[in-house]
Amino acid sequence: MPTPTPRRPDELVHLLTRAERLAARRLQAVLEEQGCSLDAWRVLTLLSDGEGHHMTAIAEVAFLPPPTLTKLVDQLVDQNLVHRRVDPFDRRRILARLTPRGQEYVQRLDRAVRAGWPELGEGDDELLRSLLDRLAATLAESARV
Repeated sequence: MPTPTPRRPDELVHLLTRAERLAARRLQAVLEEQGCSLDAWRVLTLLSDGEGHHMTAIAEVAFLPPPTLTKLVDQLVDQNLVHRRVDPFDRRRILARLTPRGQEYVQRLDRAVRAGWPELGEGDDELLRSLLDRLAATLAESARV
């Protein structure tokens, strides 16, 4: 049996971009029904781990520039979903955490997202997660060299 021809990088980037955009559209539709944006969902799900997170770490995970993140977190604070506190170990930094209302909201969002998210098949979700994680790690490592 002949070995398959490896895909060119442009084909892989095209497939990744298409999958990301389709996934984002699906998520946006579900989140909009709940009154949430994709960027807010990224921030809220990060904060749902119960740990306080610094704004720089949140910006990195949410793929947002710091000024945009600040505006978004201001809105989440106004909605009583997030609160900010001075980091007790470094008083120059601010930690963001979910409020009890924010925790309930994230649980509601999580149920809606899970209900609206298609399953690939037995084991395929974990395989895809593993492959994407390996790709991201390989690209990050090669960028440092």
